[in-house]
Amino acid sequence: MQSQGFVRLFALVIALIALVGIGIHVDAQWRLSGSVLAAIWVLADYFTVTTNLLVAIAFGMLALKGPGAVGPKSVAFATINIALVGVIYALLLHGLVELTAGAAVANVLLHMVTPVLVPVFWLLCVPRGVLGWVDPIIWAAYPVAYLVYALIRGTAQGRFAYPFINYLEEGVPQVAITVVIITLAYLVVGWLMVLLDRRLAR
Repeated sequence: MQSQGFVRLFALVIALIALVGIGIHVDAQWRLSGSVLAAIWVLADYFTVTTNLLVAIAFGMLALKGPGAVGPKSVAFATINIALVGVIYALLLHGLVELTAGAAVANVLLHMVTPVLVPVFWLLCVPRGVLGWVDPIIWAAYPVAYLVYALIRGTAQGRFAYPFINYLEEGVPQVAITVVIITLAYLVVGWLMVLLDRRLAR
């Protein structure tokens, strides 16, 4: 375990990076829509944004109140989900849209920087030996709930946040296969985290 000062400083850096990335996106959407509420509604469509917001809140609490403010299981939950953001971006989304200026900066912060720093924080700064084998299944409720929300919203508005869940174009079987693969990979990574947590505890 690192010193409390190091943990709080590291958490602050992560929280600020997530907030800056989200802030850039909000500002850009605000300029396009002319309304901050409309900007928030647009950004609420994206798993990247909602997950980075969770990271900003959790790590902001860690920075302000110290390591006891957010439990090890909650940090692990944030870790696996922000890691999912980075992996999905790298494998399925990178290069699909050409970004410039602030959007490119926000893209790097939210898709590349936080997905690396949060797992490093989990490895260096979190007490070991607390994770259980059922925890990854519990954590999976969040991305599954997001998927249901994204499918309902995408169907209603005729536009999906991510192309790999667009069953109208990709077809239901292809989307189902992609979702199953992502879910299984998520659970495997979660159980590897539990195994690593227990081994490091020794």
